[in-house]
Amino acid sequence: MADQALVQFTINGQAVECALDSDTLLVYVLRNDLKLKGTRFGCGTGNCGSCTVLIDDQPIQSCDIPLWSLAGKHVTTIEGLGSPQTPHPIQSAFIDEQAAQCGYCINGMMMTLAGLLKKTSDPTDEELLAALDRHLCRCGTHMRILNAARRAIASLKGTPA
Repeated sequence: MADQALVQFTINGQAVECALDSDTLLVYVLRNDLKLKGTRFGCGTGNCGSCTVLIDDQPIQSCDIPLWSLAGKHVTTIEGLGSPQTPHPIQSAFIDEQAAQCGYCINGMMMTLAGLLKKTSDPTDEELLAALDRHLCRCGTHMRILNAARRAIASLKGTPA
């Protein structure tokens, strides 16, 4: 029988309790139990970046994180970054630059960018490329993604894109 655990953590600013198998992966908790479908399941091995969320402001692939490790942590998903009515500047920049084609990988990329911008407000292109390096995009919108990242940085700094 699986080891059940009651784990308390914060998701998008709201306290939650999950009583599940302690080894249940965060991506499944988000999608199946908390009904937060913005976090995508991609490879399931921590290699594609589609499932990236922020855990205590650090970008982490949620397919690698067991429920037990979340006790007392703060998790932010794409739903907690902004809303359709009030998108985060990162989300607005990706829309303005038309940086998504299929859109499957984009939420993870935006979360990684949000984590990077919490560490440094003005990353270099090399830092942007390094942060996004683990993300796989099969659509080939890499230049638009970089343009969106630059636009988001400019917006957050209050300078023209």
